Amino acid sequence: DGFNPRALTDGSDIAITPRFSPTSQEITYMSFGKGEPRVFIMNVETKQKEIVGEFANMSFAPRYAPDGQHVIMSLLDSDGRNSNIHVLDLRSRQVQQLTNTPSINTAPSYAPDGGQVTFESDRGGTQQIYVMGSDGSGQNRISFGNGRYSTPVWSPDGKWIAFTKQAGGKFAIGVMRPDGSGERILTSGFLAEGPTWAPNGRVL
Repeated sequence: DGFNPRALTDGSDIAITPRFSPTSQEITYMSFGKGEPRVFIMNVETKQKEIVGEFANMSFAPRYAPDGQHVIMSLLDSDGRNSNIHVLDLRSRQVQQLTNTPSINTAPSYAPDGGQVTFESDRGGTQQIYVMGSDGSGQNRISFGNGRYSTPVWSPDGKWIAFTKQAGGKFAIGVMRPDGSGERILTSGFLAEGPTWAPNGRVL
């Protein structure tokens, strides 16, 4: 309800895109200030933090897998122009690359059962929404309306993917089914973007 806010970071570095773990005991987020932007994990109670993977280039757009043992994120390629989606096992620290295209692939979000991932990519020339298996298989575009689609996030019940849409100089928040059908715009306005679902799946 917005009551009694509590700062987790001290403001010395810029911290963005915080996402809770399934247990709500940790958050993963991107921070930058000194050196390369990096994905971190922080314990909400103790405020202890650690870098998620030692990568040569920028890591960003993290989210937890439903099992709480994996973090999916984008890593900037060595050429500094493209990014691909990777998942890191927090126990073994093994990294698996899921996309491999000369484009920007980012904003991954797991289906609630962990079997699929939705993400945005400009591999077709503009930002669009794609769905793939959690192992990177079967990458399919699902957004085909007019405009650019970004920041997809799967609903807790698995029935919808919420997104940001830019068309005609306006921003909008909408939803569509995981196969791309049933697209519906819920609200539009100046810089209306980056939806997140409430746990009950009824509120954005």
